[in-house]
Amino acid sequence: MIFSSSVLAQFDLDLEASESAVASESADASKSAIAKVVEKKPDITETEGEVKGKLEGYLEEKEVGKLSYNNVMQHAIREAVKRGVPANTIVLVVLFPVVAAIIAASRHLFGLRGFGIFTPAVLSVAFVATGLVSGILVFLVILMVASIGRMILRKMKLHYLPRMALLLWFVSLGVFGLMYLSSFVELEAVVKLNIFPILILVLLAENFIEVQIGKSRKEAISLTVETIILAVISSLMLSLDIVQKTALLNPEIVVVSVLIFDVFVGRYVGLRYVEYLKFKKIISK
Repeated sequence: MIFSSSVLAQFDLDLEASESAVASESADASKSAIAKVVEKKPDITETEGEVKGKLEGYLEEKEVGKLSYNNVMQHAIREAVKRGVPANTIVLVVLFPVVAAIIAASRHLFGLRGFGIFTPAVLSVAFVATGLVSGILVFLVILMVASIGRMILRKMKLHYLPRMALLLWFVSLGVFGLMYLSSFVELEAVVKLNIFPILILVLLAENFIEVQIGKSRKEAISLTVETIILAVISSLMLSLDIVQKTALLNPEIVVVSVLIFDVFVGRYVGLRYVEYLKFKKIISK
C-alpha cells in the first residue's frame, strides 16, 4: 500500500514536470513565432551595414563611361559616394518623388485619399525603417492612445497647442508601454526601434486628431486605413532590390519617368476607379 502510494506520488510528480515542460516549450514556441513575424530585416534607411555594402556593390558592377547628357546623375552619384555620402541615402532621395507620384496617382486615378501626400510618404519611410509589421503595430497603438486621450481631454476647455501637447504626452506613454510589454514577449523589432521613426509615427498622430476634429469618426477611420494602405504599398516598393538598383544605376530614367508620369496624372480629367465602380450601372446604360 505504501509502495503504491509512493509510485502514484512519483507518477504525479513526473506528470506535473512533463506538463510544465510542455507548457514552457509552448510558450517559447509562441514567443519565437511572434518574434519571427515582426523580425526586422536590414533596411535602406540604415547608413551602415548590409544594405549599404550591397548598394555600393551595384555601383562597382556597372561602368558609367564618359560624361554625357544621359549619365550626369550617375557620375554625380559615384562622386558623392566616394566622398562619403551613403548610397542608401541617395537611393531614398531619388525614390521619394516616386512615392509621391504613387500617392498622387492613387488619389486621382483610383480614388484613395489618405492624409494628403506628405503623411503617407513619410509614413512609408518610417515603415521601411521599423519593419512593416512592427511599424503598423506601433502606428495603430499610437492612433488608439491618441483617440482615447482626445476623449479624455474633450471635456477640458484647453487651448489647441496645450491640448495637442497633452495628447503627445498620452502617445509617448503609450509607446513606452508597448515597448515595455514587447520586452516580455521578445519582440526585438519593437524593443530596439530607432527613435527617429518612432518620432515620425508619434507626430503623425496629430494629423489623425485634426481629421477627427474636423470630420466624423467614420471618415477619420476611413482616411486612416487608406493612409496605411498607401504607406504599405510605398514601403514595399522602397524595399524592392530591383527598384533600389534601378534608382542607383539609372537615376536619369527614374527622374524623367516620374516627371512625365506626374504631368500625365495632373492632366487626367476622367473618372477615378472608385467613381467608375460607383456609377458603373449608369455608365453601362
